[in-house]
Amino acid sequence: QLQLVESGGGLVQPGGSLRLSCVASGFTLDTYVVGWFRQAPGKEREGVSCISGNDESTFYVDSVKGRFTILRDNAKNTVYLQMDSLEPGDTAIYYCAADRSLFLNSATSTTFLSGTYPVDFWGQGTQVTVSS
Repeated sequence: QLQLVESGGGLVQPGGSLRLSCVASGFTLDTYVVGWFRQAPGKEREGVSCISGNDESTFYVDSVKGRFTILRDNAKNTVYLQMDSLEPGDTAIYYCAADRSLFLNSATSTTFLSGTYPVDFWGQGTQVTVSS
């Protein structure tokens, strides 16, 4: 079965860290653009970060720059989202998505992170709660 599976969510205090994992099964993730998105209660889904499949270029939305890092481990067929200095406003369900055909650059990253681009795969999500 071709799918993406996220894990690593949980409850963390403000200022803490979490590392989310997005594992692909049934296909090889190394040639795919992979992105992380999140959706808080009552809000629309928003893109957080993405990484290209060729040169591993990375892009972030302003609200997470300097706090979140996206990286991939091709040997484990996994893309991670390292989240540091977490804030209550980061509370959301986090999803990963992957697309094989998109050529990722600064212009297309905006389209990809808008959440409207028709990606090949979505994961089921993992809950992140930042609270004291």
